[in-house]
Amino acid sequence: MTIKEVSEKFGISQDTLRYYERVGMIPHVTRTAGGIRNYQESDLGWVEMALCMRSAGLPIEAMIEYVRLFQEGDETIPARLQLLLDQREALIEQQAQIDSTLKRLNYKISRYEKAIETGELTWE
Repeated sequence: MTIKEVSEKFGISQDTLRYYERVGMIPHVTRTAGGIRNYQESDLGWVEMALCMRSAGLPIEAMIEYVRLFQEGDETIPARLQLLLDQREALIEQQAQIDSTLKRLNYKISRYEKAIETGELTWE
């Protein structure tokens, strides 16, 4: 696939794809004899993973480290596992904060809905 096709497939800019490759968030993409990027299925998997991890808040540096470790081979499997475990723990903590905030927000909303319904606002 061309960079344009990949850009359209994932809804991201071609510049973003070039950036991901340049900084090492995805491994280098195969190129044609003319030097044009020719994305293979494995490249698409890396793009998809990078987008998923970024949307989950994974720092760019962690993704770069993960790709670097992957490229070093199977002896880095324990390090890759630890990196993913650490990121999962950070996401769990973030989720707990979001849940707490949602609980508080829902409480406030219910108080305002009751105030509109009854015509009086009381705070507990």
